[in-house]
Amino acid sequence: MIEIGRICTKMAGREAGNKCIIVDVIDKNYVVVSGLKVKRRRCNIKHLEFHPDVKKIEKDASDEKIKRLLS
Repeated sequence: MIEIGRICTKMAGREAGNKCIIVDVIDKNYVVVSGLKVKRRRCNIKHLEFHPDVKKIEKDASDEKIKRLLS
């Protein structure tokens, strides 16, 4: 379920309600996310709602590539 390329929606914080993509998995509790209105940052997986869609991206993909995939 938690994998690079998984599309999520942030459910907590100032970016709540915005879509993002997991670009790196830190450990079982934290991932790095990036999106159109979401800055690249570490995020607790408890604050994410996972979507069934998975995009094929490489680890630490650029913000420009992430924005193209989400737009």
